Amino acid sequence: MRKLLMLSVLLLTATVSLQASANLPDFASLVAENSVSIVNITTRQQAPQRSGAEQRDIEELLRQLRPDGAPPMDPEAMPGRPRGGVGSGFVMSSDGYIITNHHVVANADSITVTLTDRREYTAEIIGTDELSDVALIKIDAEGLRSVSFGDSEEVRVGEWVLAIGSPFGLEFSAAAGIVSAKSRNVPSRGPANYVSFIQTDVAINQGNSGGPLFNLEGKVIGINSQILSSTGGSNGISFAIPSNMALNVLEQLRESGSVSRGLLGVLIKDVDHALSMAFNMPRPYGAFVDEVQPGSPAEEAGVQNNDIILAFNGITIEQSSQLPFYVGQIRPGSSADLTIMRDGDTLELPVVVGALPGSDQAFGGERPAAPRGNSLALSVGELDPGLQGEVPALAQGGVQIEQLRDGPGRRAGLATGDAIVALNHQPVRNVADFNRVMESLPENGFVPVRVVRDGRGTTLVVELL
Repeated sequence: MRKLLMLSVLLLTATVSLQASANLPDFASLVAENSVSIVNITTRQQAPQRSGAEQRDIEELLRQLRPDGAPPMDPEAMPGRPRGGVGSGFVMSSDGYIITNHHVVANADSITVTLTDRREYTAEIIGTDELSDVALIKIDAEGLRSVSFGDSEEVRVGEWVLAIGSPFGLEFSAAAGIVSAKSRNVPSRGPANYVSFIQTDVAINQGNSGGPLFNLEGKVIGINSQILSSTGGSNGISFAIPSNMALNVLEQLRESGSVSRGLLGVLIKDVDHALSMAFNMPRPYGAFVDEVQPGSPAEEAGVQNNDIILAFNGITIEQSSQLPFYVGQIRPGSSADLTIMRDGDTLELPVVVGALPGSDQAFGGERPAAPRGNSLALSVGELDPGLQGEVPALAQGGVQIEQLRDGPGRRAGLATGDAIVALNHQPVRNVADFNRVMESLPENGFVPVRVVRDGRGTTLVVELL
Protein backbone atom coordinates (compact mmCIF):
# COMPACT_ATOMS: atom_id res chain seq x y z
CA MET A 1 0.00 0.00 0.00
CA ARG A 2 2.82 2.34 0.90
CA LYS A 3 4.56 1.63 -2.44
CA LEU A 4 1.32 2.29 -4.31
CA LEU A 5 0.92 5.62 -2.50
CA MET A 6 4.48 6.70 -3.34
CA LEU A 7 3.96 5.65 -6.99
CA SER A 8 0.76 7.71 -7.16
CA VAL A 9 2.56 10.77 -5.79
CA LEU A 10 5.36 10.40 -8.34
CA LEU A 11 2.89 10.02 -11.22
CA LEU A 12 0.94 13.07 -10.06
CA THR A 13 4.15 15.13 -9.80
CA ALA A 14 5.26 14.03 -13.27
CA THR A 15 1.84 14.88 -14.72
CA VAL A 16 1.86 18.38 -13.21
CA SER A 17 5.41 18.91 -14.46
CA LEU A 18 4.49 17.83 -17.98
CA GLN A 19 1.43 20.09 -17.98
CA ALA A 20 3.52 23.05 -16.80
CA SER A 21 6.10 22.38 -19.51
CA ALA A 22 3.37 22.09 -22.13
CA ASN A 23 2.06 25.56 -21.20
CA LEU A 24 5.41 27.31 -21.55
CA PRO A 25 5.91 29.34 -24.75
CA ASP A 26 8.26 28.12 -27.49
CA PHE A 27 10.90 30.84 -27.38
CA ALA A 28 13.31 28.77 -29.48
CA SER A 29 11.12 29.01 -32.58
CA LEU A 30 10.49 32.71 -31.97
CA VAL A 31 14.24 33.43 -31.77
CA ALA A 32 15.00 31.32 -34.84
CA GLU A 33 12.41 33.14 -36.93
CA ASN A 34 13.30 36.69 -35.88
CA SER A 35 16.97 36.87 -34.91
CA VAL A 36 18.03 37.43 -38.53
CA SER A 37 16.33 40.86 -38.36
CA ILE A 38 18.36 41.99 -35.33
CA VAL A 39 21.55 44.04 -35.72
CA ASN A 40 24.41 45.03 -33.48
CA ILE A 41 25.35 48.73 -33.49
CA THR A 42 28.80 50.08 -32.64
CA THR A 43 29.47 53.80 -32.46
CA ARG A 44 32.66 55.86 -32.29
CA GLN A 45 33.02 59.43 -31.09
CA GLN A 46 36.19 61.48 -31.01
CA ALA A 47 36.94 62.97 -27.59
CA PRO A 48 36.31 66.73 -27.48
CA GLN A 49 39.23 69.16 -27.73
CA ARG A 50 40.73 70.10 -24.38
CA SER A 51 40.18 73.63 -23.11
CA GLY A 52 43.11 75.96 -22.48
CA ALA A 53 42.86 75.44 -18.70
CA GLU A 54 42.87 71.65 -19.10
CA GLN A 55 45.88 71.85 -21.40
CA ARG A 56 47.82 73.94 -18.85
CA ASP A 57 46.93 71.45 -16.09
CA ILE A 58 48.31 68.58 -18.16
CA GLU A 59 51.51 70.51 -18.91
CA GLU A 60 52.03 71.21 -15.20
CA LEU A 61 51.45 67.56 -14.30
CA LEU A 62 53.95 66.40 -16.92
CA ARG A 63 56.58 68.85 -15.65
CA GLN A 64 56.19 67.45 -12.14
CA LEU A 65 57.02 64.00 -13.52
CA ARG A 66 60.47 65.18 -14.69
CA PRO A 67 63.22 66.35 -12.31
CA ASP A 68 64.36 69.01 -14.76
CA GLY A 69 60.83 70.38 -15.04
CA ALA A 70 60.57 69.68 -18.77
CA PRO A 71 57.54 67.76 -19.98
CA PRO A 72 58.44 64.24 -21.26
CA MET A 73 56.27 64.83 -24.35
CA ASP A 74 54.37 67.61 -26.03
CA PRO A 75 50.77 67.60 -24.70
CA GLU A 76 49.66 68.94 -28.08
CA ALA A 77 50.75 65.59 -29.52
CA MET A 78 48.52 63.67 -27.10
CA PRO A 79 45.34 62.99 -29.09
CA GLY A 80 42.03 62.57 -27.30
CA ARG A 81 41.04 58.93 -26.95
CA PRO A 82 38.04 58.01 -29.14
CA ARG A 83 34.93 56.95 -27.29
CA GLY A 84 32.90 53.93 -28.25
CA GLY A 85 29.47 52.54 -27.51
CA VAL A 86 27.36 49.52 -28.33
CA GLY A 87 23.65 49.09 -28.81
CA SER A 88 21.06 47.12 -30.67
CA GLY A 89 18.66 47.70 -33.53
CA PHE A 90 16.41 45.87 -35.94
CA VAL A 91 15.52 46.01 -39.62
CA MET A 92 12.44 48.08 -40.42
CA SER A 93 12.43 47.48 -44.18
CA SER A 94 14.30 45.30 -46.65
CA ASP A 95 16.08 48.28 -48.25
CA GLY A 96 18.26 48.96 -45.21
CA TYR A 97 16.25 51.17 -42.85
CA ILE A 98 17.07 50.25 -39.24
CA ILE A 99 15.43 51.26 -35.96
CA THR A 100 17.35 51.99 -32.76
CA ASN A 101 17.39 54.45 -29.85
CA HIS A 102 18.32 58.11 -30.11
CA HIS A 103 20.75 57.77 -27.20
CA VAL A 104 22.57 54.91 -28.98
CA VAL A 105 23.60 57.00 -32.01
CA ALA A 106 23.41 60.59 -30.72
CA ASN A 107 26.65 62.54 -31.29
CA ALA A 108 28.31 59.56 -32.96
CA ASP A 109 31.02 60.31 -35.54
CA SER A 110 30.69 56.86 -37.09
CA ILE A 111 28.10 54.06 -36.84
CA THR A 112 28.82 50.45 -37.74
CA VAL A 113 25.97 47.96 -38.15
CA THR A 114 26.72 44.23 -37.91
CA LEU A 115 24.17 41.71 -39.20
CA THR A 116 23.69 38.19 -37.83
CA ASP A 117 25.81 36.80 -40.70
CA ARG A 118 28.67 39.12 -39.57
CA ARG A 119 28.45 41.44 -42.56
CA GLU A 120 29.32 44.99 -41.53
CA TYR A 121 27.99 48.26 -42.92
CA THR A 122 28.56 51.93 -42.22
CA ALA A 123 25.25 53.57 -41.37
CA GLU A 124 23.97 57.10 -41.87
CA ILE A 125 21.46 58.81 -39.59
CA ILE A 126 18.15 59.58 -41.30
CA GLY A 127 16.72 61.27 -38.23
CA THR A 128 16.57 61.04 -34.45
CA ASP A 129 14.02 62.19 -31.88
CA GLU A 130 15.26 62.81 -28.35
CA LEU A 131 11.82 63.14 -26.76
CA SER A 132 10.79 59.63 -27.76
CA ASP A 133 14.36 58.21 -27.81
CA VAL A 134 13.76 56.82 -31.30
CA ALA A 135 16.25 56.96 -34.18
CA LEU A 136 16.16 55.84 -37.80
CA ILE A 137 19.41 54.93 -39.55
CA LYS A 138 20.15 53.38 -42.95
CA ILE A 139 22.71 51.06 -44.46
CA ASP A 140 23.41 50.40 -48.15
CA ALA A 141 21.89 46.93 -48.35
CA GLU A 142 19.00 45.19 -50.09
CA GLY A 143 16.95 42.07 -49.45
CA LEU A 144 17.12 42.27 -45.66
CA ARG A 145 14.58 40.42 -43.49
CA SER A 146 12.40 42.96 -41.70
CA VAL A 147 10.32 42.53 -38.57
CA SER A 148 6.53 42.58 -38.29
CA PHE A 149 4.88 45.05 -35.92
CA GLY A 150 2.09 44.35 -33.48
CA ASP A 151 -0.46 46.64 -31.83
CA SER A 152 1.04 47.91 -28.57
CA GLU A 153 -2.41 49.06 -27.40
CA GLU A 154 -3.44 45.39 -27.24
CA VAL A 155 -0.56 44.40 -24.95
CA ARG A 156 -1.79 42.99 -21.64
CA VAL A 157 -0.04 43.03 -18.27
CA GLY A 158 1.17 39.51 -17.52
CA GLU A 159 1.76 38.34 -21.09
CA TRP A 160 5.06 36.84 -22.18
CA VAL A 161 7.55 38.95 -24.14
CA LEU A 162 11.03 38.36 -25.56
CA ALA A 163 13.94 40.75 -26.15
CA ILE A 164 16.85 40.16 -28.52
CA GLY A 165 19.88 42.43 -28.43
CA SER A 166 23.53 42.87 -27.48
CA PRO A 167 23.78 43.21 -23.68
CA PHE A 168 27.30 44.30 -22.71
CA GLY A 169 28.28 43.82 -26.37
CA LEU A 170 27.36 40.12 -26.39
CA GLU A 171 25.74 39.98 -29.81
CA PHE A 172 22.29 38.51 -30.49
CA SER A 173 21.38 37.42 -26.96
CA ALA A 174 17.77 36.60 -26.07
CA ALA A 175 15.96 37.19 -22.76
CA ALA A 176 12.33 36.50 -21.84
CA GLY A 177 9.94 37.84 -19.24
CA ILE A 178 6.47 39.30 -18.82
CA VAL A 179 4.85 42.69 -19.17
CA SER A 180 4.71 43.98 -15.60
CA ALA A 181 2.92 47.34 -16.19
CA LYS A 182 1.73 49.71 -18.90
CA SER A 183 1.53 53.49 -19.30
CA ARG A 184 4.62 54.09 -17.18
CA ASN A 185 6.10 57.57 -16.84
CA VAL A 186 9.82 57.14 -16.13
CA PRO A 187 10.81 59.66 -13.39
CA SER A 188 14.18 60.49 -14.94
CA ARG A 189 12.48 61.89 -18.02
CA GLY A 190 10.74 64.64 -16.07
CA PRO A 191 7.23 66.01 -16.41
CA ALA A 192 7.41 66.63 -20.18
CA ASN A 193 7.07 62.95 -20.95
CA TYR A 194 5.94 62.02 -24.45
CA VAL A 195 6.37 58.26 -24.03
CA SER A 196 3.97 56.06 -22.09
CA PHE A 197 6.33 53.12 -21.55
CA ILE A 198 5.66 49.39 -21.43
CA GLN A 199 7.31 48.03 -18.27
CA THR A 200 8.69 44.49 -18.27
CA ASP A 201 10.84 42.25 -16.08
CA VAL A 202 12.98 41.15 -19.05
CA ALA A 203 16.71 41.24 -18.24
CA ILE A 204 17.66 44.40 -20.17
CA ASN A 205 21.24 45.64 -19.74
CA GLN A 206 23.61 48.11 -21.36
CA GLY A 207 23.75 47.25 -25.06
CA ASN A 208 20.13 46.06 -25.24
CA SER A 209 19.03 49.63 -25.98
CA GLY A 210 17.34 49.94 -29.36
CA GLY A 211 16.53 46.25 -29.66
CA PRO A 212 13.02 44.89 -30.25
CA LEU A 213 10.53 43.55 -27.73
CA PHE A 214 8.48 40.71 -29.26
CA ASN A 215 5.16 39.22 -28.25
CA LEU A 216 4.55 35.47 -28.59
CA GLU A 217 3.29 35.98 -32.14
CA GLY A 218 6.75 37.18 -33.11
CA LYS A 219 5.61 40.77 -33.64
CA VAL A 220 7.42 43.82 -32.29
CA ILE A 221 5.34 45.61 -29.69
CA GLY A 222 8.11 47.80 -28.25
CA ILE A 223 11.66 49.15 -28.51
CA ASN A 224 13.79 48.52 -25.43
CA SER A 225 14.96 51.88 -24.15
CA GLN A 226 15.74 52.17 -20.43
CA ILE A 227 16.20 50.33 -17.16
CA LEU A 228 15.58 51.37 -13.58
CA SER A 229 18.63 50.30 -11.61
CA SER A 230 20.81 51.36 -8.70
CA THR A 231 23.79 49.37 -10.03
CA GLY A 232 23.69 49.93 -13.79
CA GLY A 233 22.65 46.31 -14.38
CA SER A 234 19.26 44.68 -14.67
CA ASN A 235 17.08 44.79 -11.57
CA GLY A 236 14.05 43.36 -13.34
CA ILE A 237 12.51 46.74 -14.24
CA SER A 238 12.93 47.74 -17.87
CA PHE A 239 11.00 50.06 -20.16
CA ALA A 240 10.11 49.77 -23.83
CA ILE A 241 8.75 52.41 -26.21
CA PRO A 242 5.34 51.22 -27.50
CA SER A 243 5.41 50.21 -31.16
CA ASN A 244 2.39 52.34 -32.11
CA MET A 245 4.09 55.50 -30.88
CA ALA A 246 7.44 54.52 -32.40
CA LEU A 247 5.90 53.93 -35.83
CA ASN A 248 4.35 57.40 -35.77
CA VAL A 249 7.77 58.92 -35.05
CA LEU A 250 9.56 56.72 -37.58
CA GLU A 251 7.14 57.65 -40.35
CA GLN A 252 7.89 61.33 -39.78
CA LEU A 253 11.64 60.72 -39.55
CA ARG A 254 11.58 58.85 -42.85
CA GLU A 255 9.53 61.60 -44.52
CA SER A 256 11.34 64.68 -43.24
CA GLY A 257 14.09 63.68 -40.79
CA SER A 258 12.28 65.48 -37.94
CA VAL A 259 9.20 65.05 -35.74
CA SER A 260 6.34 67.44 -35.01
CA ARG A 261 4.08 66.91 -32.00
CA GLY A 262 0.73 68.14 -30.86
CA LEU A 263 0.39 70.57 -27.95
CA LEU A 264 -2.57 71.49 -25.77
CA GLY A 265 -0.86 74.10 -23.60
CA VAL A 266 -1.84 72.92 -20.12
CA LEU A 267 0.13 72.14 -17.00
CA ILE A 268 -1.27 68.94 -15.51
CA LYS A 269 -0.84 66.48 -12.67
CA ASP A 270 -2.36 63.21 -11.46
CA VAL A 271 -5.73 63.13 -9.75
CA ASP A 272 -4.98 61.58 -6.37
CA HIS A 273 -7.44 60.51 -3.66
CA ALA A 274 -7.53 63.96 -2.08
CA LEU A 275 -8.28 65.73 -5.38
CA SER A 276 -10.98 63.23 -6.29
CA MET A 277 -12.65 63.79 -2.91
CA ALA A 278 -12.39 67.57 -3.20
CA PHE A 279 -13.97 67.53 -6.67
CA ASN A 280 -16.61 64.86 -5.89
CA MET A 281 -15.27 62.27 -8.33
CA PRO A 282 -16.31 58.61 -8.02
CA ARG A 283 -12.66 57.55 -8.21
CA PRO A 284 -9.24 59.13 -8.91
CA TYR A 285 -8.42 59.27 -12.63
CA GLY A 286 -7.77 61.79 -15.37
CA ALA A 287 -5.38 64.72 -15.75
CA PHE A 288 -5.96 67.67 -13.45
CA VAL A 289 -5.42 71.02 -15.20
CA ASP A 290 -3.24 73.11 -12.91
CA GLU A 291 -2.90 75.94 -15.40
CA VAL A 292 -4.00 76.77 -18.92
CA GLN A 293 -1.27 78.60 -20.83
CA PRO A 294 -2.34 82.00 -22.25
CA GLY A 295 -3.01 81.91 -25.99
CA SER A 296 -2.75 78.11 -26.09
CA PRO A 297 -5.03 75.74 -28.04
CA ALA A 298 -6.54 74.64 -24.71
CA GLU A 299 -7.48 78.23 -23.82
CA GLU A 300 -9.02 78.78 -27.26
CA ALA A 301 -11.02 75.57 -26.81
CA GLY A 302 -12.41 76.79 -23.48
CA VAL A 303 -10.40 74.63 -21.07
CA GLN A 304 -10.18 76.23 -17.63
CA ASN A 305 -7.98 75.88 -14.54
CA ASN A 306 -9.20 73.08 -12.24
CA ASP A 307 -10.81 71.19 -15.14
CA ILE A 308 -10.13 67.46 -15.11
CA ILE A 309 -9.43 65.94 -18.53
CA LEU A 310 -11.07 62.50 -18.47
CA ALA A 311 -10.52 61.44 -22.09
CA PHE A 312 -8.71 62.51 -25.25
CA ASN A 313 -10.27 61.49 -28.57
CA GLY A 314 -12.34 58.91 -26.71
CA ILE A 315 -9.35 57.35 -24.92
CA THR A 316 -9.74 57.36 -21.13
CA ILE A 317 -6.90 59.11 -19.30
CA GLU A 318 -6.10 57.11 -16.17
CA GLN A 319 -2.80 58.86 -15.33
CA SER A 320 -1.79 62.36 -16.34
CA SER A 321 1.32 60.95 -18.08
CA GLN A 322 -0.95 59.44 -20.75
CA LEU A 323 -2.25 62.82 -21.94
CA PRO A 324 1.01 64.25 -23.42
CA PHE A 325 1.63 60.82 -24.96
CA TYR A 326 -1.68 60.80 -26.84
CA VAL A 327 -1.58 64.51 -27.69
CA GLY A 328 1.94 64.07 -29.02
CA GLN A 329 0.67 61.55 -31.57
CA ILE A 330 -1.59 64.16 -33.18
CA ARG A 331 -0.15 66.25 -35.98
CA PRO A 332 -0.27 70.01 -35.28
CA GLY A 333 -3.34 71.62 -36.82
CA SER A 334 -5.48 68.50 -36.43
CA SER A 335 -8.76 68.47 -34.53
CA ALA A 336 -9.33 66.41 -31.40
CA ASP A 337 -12.02 65.98 -28.74
CA LEU A 338 -11.58 66.52 -25.01
CA THR A 339 -13.86 65.06 -22.35
CA ILE A 340 -13.56 67.11 -19.19
CA MET A 341 -15.17 67.36 -15.76
CA ARG A 342 -15.98 70.85 -14.50
CA ASP A 343 -17.90 71.57 -11.30
CA GLY A 344 -19.29 68.05 -11.33
CA ASP A 345 -20.50 68.19 -14.96
CA THR A 346 -19.01 66.30 -17.90
CA LEU A 347 -18.35 68.40 -21.01
CA GLU A 348 -17.13 67.70 -24.54
CA LEU A 349 -14.78 70.30 -26.01
CA PRO A 350 -13.34 70.26 -29.55
CA VAL A 351 -9.75 71.51 -29.78
CA VAL A 352 -7.36 72.27 -32.65
CA VAL A 353 -4.02 70.90 -31.50
CA GLY A 354 -1.01 73.23 -31.63
CA ALA A 355 2.68 72.42 -31.99
CA LEU A 356 5.50 72.04 -29.48
CA PRO A 357 7.27 73.75 -27.81
CA GLY A 358 5.29 75.83 -25.31
CA SER A 359 6.57 78.75 -23.26
CA ASP A 360 7.30 79.38 -19.61
CA GLN A 361 6.64 82.49 -17.53
CA ALA A 362 8.72 84.13 -14.84
CA PHE A 363 7.53 85.38 -11.46
CA GLY A 364 9.16 88.01 -9.29
CA GLY A 365 8.66 91.00 -7.04
CA GLU A 366 9.02 92.05 -3.43
CA ARG A 367 6.99 90.28 -0.76
CA PRO A 368 4.28 92.43 0.82
CA ALA A 369 3.97 92.87 4.56
CA ALA A 370 1.01 92.89 6.98
CA PRO A 371 0.80 89.14 7.66
CA ARG A 372 -2.37 87.76 9.16
CA GLY A 373 -2.87 84.46 10.99
CA ASN A 374 -5.54 81.81 10.24
CA SER A 375 -6.57 78.26 11.12
CA LEU A 376 -4.57 76.72 8.23
CA ALA A 377 -1.42 77.47 10.27
CA LEU A 378 -0.19 80.10 7.85
CA SER A 379 -0.06 83.89 7.65
CA VAL A 380 -1.00 85.85 4.52
CA GLY A 381 -0.59 89.42 3.36
CA GLU A 382 -1.85 91.60 0.54
CA LEU A 383 -0.43 90.93 -2.89
CA ASP A 384 1.99 93.46 -4.37
CA PRO A 385 -0.15 95.35 -6.96
CA GLY A 386 2.79 95.37 -9.36
CA LEU A 387 2.65 91.61 -9.69
CA GLN A 388 -0.88 91.67 -11.06
CA GLY A 389 0.32 93.34 -14.24
CA GLU A 390 3.41 91.13 -14.58
CA VAL A 391 1.87 87.70 -13.99
CA PRO A 392 -1.33 86.88 -15.92
CA ALA A 393 -2.37 84.27 -13.34
CA LEU A 394 -2.51 87.06 -10.73
CA ALA A 395 -4.50 89.53 -12.82
CA GLN A 396 -7.54 89.15 -10.55
CA GLY A 397 -5.50 89.59 -7.36
CA GLY A 398 -4.75 87.23 -4.48
CA VAL A 399 -2.93 87.02 -1.15
CA GLN A 400 0.60 85.90 -0.42
CA ILE A 401 1.75 83.39 2.19
CA GLU A 402 4.21 85.16 4.51
CA GLN A 403 4.67 82.59 7.26
CA LEU A 404 3.97 78.87 7.36
CA ARG A 405 3.85 76.77 10.51
CA ASP A 406 3.40 73.02 10.97
CA GLY A 407 -0.16 72.21 10.09
CA PRO A 408 -2.57 71.31 7.28
CA GLY A 409 -1.19 73.88 4.83
CA ARG A 410 2.40 72.71 5.08
CA ARG A 411 1.37 69.04 4.90
CA ALA A 412 -0.50 69.79 1.66
CA GLY A 413 2.62 71.30 0.06
CA LEU A 414 1.95 75.03 0.46
CA ALA A 415 5.11 77.13 0.70
CA THR A 416 6.11 80.59 1.82
CA GLY A 417 5.79 82.98 -1.11
CA ASP A 418 2.89 81.14 -2.73
CA ALA A 419 0.09 83.44 -3.89
CA ILE A 420 -3.37 82.09 -3.02
CA VAL A 421 -5.95 83.04 -5.66
CA ALA A 422 -8.80 80.68 -4.72
CA LEU A 423 -9.84 78.75 -1.61
CA ASN A 424 -12.46 76.00 -1.54
CA HIS A 425 -13.60 76.86 -5.10
CA GLN A 426 -14.09 80.56 -4.19
CA PRO A 427 -11.93 83.38 -5.63
CA VAL A 428 -9.55 85.21 -3.28
CA ARG A 429 -8.64 88.71 -4.47
CA ASN A 430 -7.41 90.18 -1.19
CA VAL A 431 -7.04 89.48 2.53
CA ALA A 432 -10.71 90.34 3.16
CA ASP A 433 -11.81 87.67 0.67
CA PHE A 434 -9.43 85.19 2.25
CA ASN A 435 -10.78 85.80 5.76
CA ARG A 436 -14.37 85.57 4.58
CA VAL A 437 -13.79 82.20 2.90
CA MET A 438 -11.83 80.95 5.90
CA GLU A 439 -14.84 81.49 8.16
CA SER A 440 -16.99 79.25 5.96
CA LEU A 441 -14.54 76.32 5.74
CA PRO A 442 -15.74 72.97 7.13
CA GLU A 443 -14.15 71.61 10.30
CA ASN A 444 -12.85 68.54 8.46
CA GLY A 445 -12.56 67.16 4.94
CA PHE A 446 -10.64 68.06 1.79
CA VAL A 447 -10.33 71.70 0.69
CA PRO A 448 -8.75 72.74 -2.64
CA VAL A 449 -6.40 75.74 -2.59
CA ARG A 450 -5.44 77.43 -5.87
CA VAL A 451 -1.98 78.99 -5.71
CA VAL A 452 0.43 80.68 -8.12
CA ARG A 453 4.06 79.63 -7.69
CA ASP A 454 6.92 80.80 -9.91
CA GLY A 455 4.37 82.33 -12.27
CA ARG A 456 2.40 79.12 -12.69
CA GLY A 457 -0.91 78.15 -11.17
CA THR A 458 -1.48 74.88 -9.35
CA THR A 459 -4.15 73.44 -7.08
CA LEU A 460 -3.26 71.71 -3.83
CA VAL A 461 -5.69 69.93 -1.54
CA VAL A 462 -5.56 70.61 2.21
CA GLU A 463 -6.97 67.95 4.51
CA LEU A 464 -8.66 69.48 7.55
CA LEU A 465 -8.70 67.15 10.55
